[in-house]
Amino acid sequence: MLTGLLRLFAKLPLAWLHSAGLVLGWLTYRASPSYAKRLRENLAESGIPDSQTGLEKLLKSSVLEAGKATTELPAIWFRPQLESAAWVRKVNGWDLVDAVQRQGRGIILLTPHIGCFEVLPQYISLRYPLTVLYRPPRFAALEPAMRAGRMRPDVHLATTDVNGVRQLLKALRKGEAIGILPDQVPGAGDGEWANFFGRPAYTMTLWSRLAQRSGAPVVLIYALRLPHGLGFEVNIEAMPPPEAGETAARHLNRALEALIRRCPEQYLWGYNRYKVPAAASAPPPSPTTDAKPRQST
Repeated sequence: MLTGLLRLFAKLPLAWLHSAGLVLGWLTYRASPSYAKRLRENLAESGIPDSQTGLEKLLKSSVLEAGKATTELPAIWFRPQLESAAWVRKVNGWDLVDAVQRQGRGIILLTPHIGCFEVLPQYISLRYPLTVLYRPPRFAALEPAMRAGRMRPDVHLATTDVNGVRQLLKALRKGEAIGILPDQVPGAGDGEWANFFGRPAYTMTLWSRLAQRSGAPVVLIYALRLPHGLGFEVNIEAMPPPEAGETAARHLNRALEALIRRCPEQYLWGYNRYKVPAAASAPPPSPTTDAKPRQST
């Protein structure tokens, strides 16, 4: 039933869906005090807004963009792939992907929760086979719709377990592309603590291990929403080199912080980035902040 309903919404123009997202964003913010509190805290403690006025302005924009991220999904998932991919109006840096692919070592695409990350598999898989790391949703009823929307002829889903990691490594060794949402909180034992905007966050290290084992280069890619439902602009750049003595987790978070600062309103600040995964040890107190990560529920 849910999949059928989403297919109906998919027929609407993207501009209409984004307009509905403005309403949904505020409804969600007003209806969920815990979500609203987390979003406001994450923004305030990021250090990005330089004043209370700046915080309120960025908060409003973030709420609206989060709503758009939800209402655009039916069109991205359930329109024909060529139509979904055609919403990518501009691409900066695709020559980097082509150059890497010619090396035949595969490519690791890191896609943080910025803008419309769901449109990227639609676009990329028309050019290269893509295997995407996939975490089943907490609500099992959503999984059939999610899988139906994400599956394409050259998009393969790899689950977040040992078999999924093997699938990712196999794709890289075949010279194909893999996609990872690197700012998802991994399970206990699959990450390490590193500061993210000055606060300890349990951070994925899988991308680094895969790069070491395969020799595949790592690239950052994200799709920003254009105004008025006009589509998306994709930006691609190489992962910056690590600093001396920097862990893989801190290296990743530093790179993501730089991206987010360029377009902070399109980052999903309401995501519980600072939770402590079940069975994971809490980090030692950070000298830069008194904030405490929240235990996963």
